Amino acid sequence: MESLVLRRQNVSTWVRVLGILLFATLTALSARVSVPLPFSPVPLTLQVLVVVLSGFILGARGGLLAQGLYLQAILFGAPLTALGLAGPAAFLSPTAGYLIAFPLAAWLAGKLSERVAGVYGRALGGLAALVAIYALGAAWLSGFVGGISQAWRLGVAPFAGADALKVLLAVAALSVRKR
Repeated sequence: MESLVLRRQNVSTWVRVLGILLFATLTALSARVSVPLPFSPVPLTLQVLVVVLSGFILGARGGLLAQGLYLQAILFGAPLTALGLAGPAAFLSPTAGYLIAFPLAAWLAGKLSERVAGVYGRALGGLAALVAIYALGAAWLSGFVGGISQAWRLGVAPFAGADALKVLLAVAALSVRKR
């Protein structure tokens, strides 16, 4: 009888795969923590926190894969967006630009935190992730609200403080964990 022995390399591969699955799931769950704002088509969610953490914890590649898996689940019909949209309709909605930015944002958060050591690298990575999310999100939203200035007013300005706090929490949580 042969026994199955997992080599260390196989275990670390499974740990990475499970991490990617975990962060894809956490991104979906964080979309459910949603506060609709009456003046904006964009709800306030915890997704930015999870997207940034996925890059910090899984690294650039793992964060990108986790967020890509989240988007793939939506595309295949899982109603995992904050608005409960699924399939192609989710990628035609006013918030699609924000969703599409998630893999890039996670990659940026991971890459910059890997390249620049310590809290400064994580802060820089989190800031770059926010810029990517806001840039793609506002660009897409502008087609629905009448221009980039309206998109800024409805889809960026109301969220900047809360999202900066989320990045700060992610940086602080990992700084405490490293001690």
